[in-house]
Amino acid sequence: MSNDWYKKTAHEIRDAVRGGKVSALEVTESHLARIDAVDGRVKAFIDVWADAARAMAQSVDARIRKGEDVGPLAGVPVGLKDVLCTKLGTTTCCSKILKGYRSPFDATAVERLQNAGAVFLGKLNMDEFAMGSSTENSSIQITRNPWNLDCVPGGSSGGSAAAIAADECAITLGSDTGGSIRQPAACVGCVGIKPTYGRISRYGLVAFASSLDQIGPFTKDVEDAAIALNVMCGRDPKDSTSADIPVPDFTKALKADVSGMRIGLPKEYYTDALNAEMREKIMAAVAVLEKEGAKVVEVSLPHTDYAIAVYYIICTAEASANLARFDGVRYGYRAPGVSSTQELYARTKTDGYGPEVRRRIMLGTYVLSSGYYDAYYLKAQKVRSLIRKDFMDAFEQCDVVLTPTSPTPAFKIGEKSANPLEMYLSDIYTISVNLAGIPGLSMPCGLVGSGLPAGLQIMAKPFDEETILRVAYTYEQKRGFTMGAPTAVR
Repeated sequence: MSNDWYKKTAHEIRDAVRGGKVSALEVTESHLARIDAVDGRVKAFIDVWADAARAMAQSVDARIRKGEDVGPLAGVPVGLKDVLCTKLGTTTCCSKILKGYRSPFDATAVERLQNAGAVFLGKLNMDEFAMGSSTENSSIQITRNPWNLDCVPGGSSGGSAAAIAADECAITLGSDTGGSIRQPAACVGCVGIKPTYGRISRYGLVAFASSLDQIGPFTKDVEDAAIALNVMCGRDPKDSTSADIPVPDFTKALKADVSGMRIGLPKEYYTDALNAEMREKIMAAVAVLEKEGAKVVEVSLPHTDYAIAVYYIICTAEASANLARFDGVRYGYRAPGVSSTQELYARTKTDGYGPEVRRRIMLGTYVLSSGYYDAYYLKAQKVRSLIRKDFMDAFEQCDVVLTPTSPTPAFKIGEKSANPLEMYLSDIYTISVNLAGIPGLSMPCGLVGSGLPAGLQIMAKPFDEETILRVAYTYEQKRGFTMGAPTAVR
């Protein structure tokens, strides 16, 4: 038996399992052994469901023996960000306030993956309640970048990204509110896509900022991203914000052909704030697409400078409302020895939340308070509309917009934790995508001099993930290099 199935892509595993070349159980054992070998250093997983994973794999194998159709993810090992509700294990959002909480239901995205034949390996680390850009805000542990264990894997879905880069899973799920799929994908050198708002049901995703949150996959290549989207996308009656529009077969977009396509480079993103090595990698990627027949045009997104301020007003306001439910009364952590309801609320929230979550709740409560709502929240929503209009205007001139995913490679653990504003700027290139509700994908475009990955971000108009995938696939096929295995976990 080959023990290197953990190195394979999801589509390679799926085809081998369906074709009888390997059993789903053998693939699962290979990944569980890989987790045992490297996760003590990477710390991507907070809970490994070894027995449940073996049982799921055996179920897939039994169905194959009966001649049943086991689905497009037959035997594919998947890891889940701890912000997704699952009946298996606990769902804690890596917060003390939800320690030990067990969900009575599965998120729709999780349910659809399981119905497609996926095997769940466990829950993955994250910034508490998805608030952060480094996964240092987890109440459980700090996840490390598989390319350099002294560096962060990005956030908030750092565990999901690191698990892909370290070959611990074939697919992982994350959530993206302001860049929490794309930024960590860039930091660890894998593919991560945030679909259009409404493309994937948010039912069972613990809410951070409801008008911004979106579930998406991390994968080893673009084809796997298309397959995962095929499984998860589509209308869900349990989520009123899920879009009731047809879902195409995204794998049909995987054509290495961009001839005649227009690629927009927004001048506001290519400033002195961009790391010189990152700029070089992005422009090299643009040159590859130009060689394949794409035309490059300069576009403008004039309200870009307001995106950070708008985002941190809207997302904190929505977080303040969403997290009010964790009050120590119905479920989760409850402060002991309290003598009044007011003391129960105050002590539970103070003890149960970490400093970043408390900071954002206080900011959000302030901008929603009487006398400040119009000055902050209402104005932010108006500027958000302008940011969306900027993108719609840009897409009149181009088919996709290409930018860096992050202004710098992954930074050292602890380097920005004392300066929240500097940490917030890690998402400067990703936030606008969420504010505009458009799809965005990050993929690796090489290594910088320090040996860390650089990320290329591809954006398109709403519900045009197909064009993003086509451009990404073309670049992946034509770039002339592979990323190789991360140096810290070879």
